[in-house]
Amino acid sequence: MTLLVQLAVVTSIAAAVRSTWSPCGLSMLSTITPMAERSRGRRWSLTAAWFVLGATLGGATLGALALVGAGAVRAVGLEAGTGALAVAAIAALVTASMDLGVGTTMPHHRRQVDEAWLDQYRSWVYGIGFGWQIGTGLATYIMTAAVYLTIVLAALSGSAVVAIGIGVLFGLTRGLAIGLGVRLTNPDRLRRFHRRFDELGPVVRWAVIAVQVSVATIAAAAAWGVVGGVAVLAAAITVALWSLRGATAVAARPSTLVTQR
Repeated sequence: MTLLVQLAVVTSIAAAVRSTWSPCGLSMLSTITPMAERSRGRRWSLTAAWFVLGATLGGATLGALALVGAGAVRAVGLEAGTGALAVAAIAALVTASMDLGVGTTMPHHRRQVDEAWLDQYRSWVYGIGFGWQIGTGLATYIMTAAVYLTIVLAALSGSAVVAIGIGVLFGLTRGLAIGLGVRLTNPDRLRRFHRRFDELGPVVRWAVIAVQVSVATIAAAAAWGVVGGVAVLAAAITVALWSLRGATAVAARPSTLVTQR
């Protein structure tokens, strides 16, 4: 397995995990639970299986998008040298900056699945349908720019098999997140789960940013040597500190109450 493929694998998993904290991901962990499926007269295990299948198919769709990029990469011969690693380093630095809220704004798609499906269709329909939308990574709310980085890295491989495989891995990981709700059989467990889940959100966010910075550093070192890797790492740390400084300034700013008469 080449270095670029390894970086794509790690990024796809990280992006999929972080995406679980999206409004759509949280919705799935609230509405497709053993407790909720039982109230509808359906089996959670069966619905979850359909969901995972749909998410995997959605990932394959994402992989098909990366496949188009892989064709372009092959056409220009970029996958044959260090050029692909250089592009990967720059892309990872850009996406990490997006997640830090510095520089270019991340393209968002603020859309959720239609929960009316839960009462209108059979479990296999909303299981596969919801899973596919979430598994594509782009059809619902986009939580991290690492999703875009996943597509870029898969395309830079220049391989059709790798492009589809990375997409499927992303979708499968997103789909398997439904398993987190296996023990949510009553309201108390649901409340406690979501409280812990919310607490983990910031930790996961920073972990995924760290993954992107690591990808940028490793790719840069492979493309430009140790000096290039150190330079990219220094740039990423500078961006992170700038982001933290801005966040601290906003938090310290006194709020102003406006009274309308």
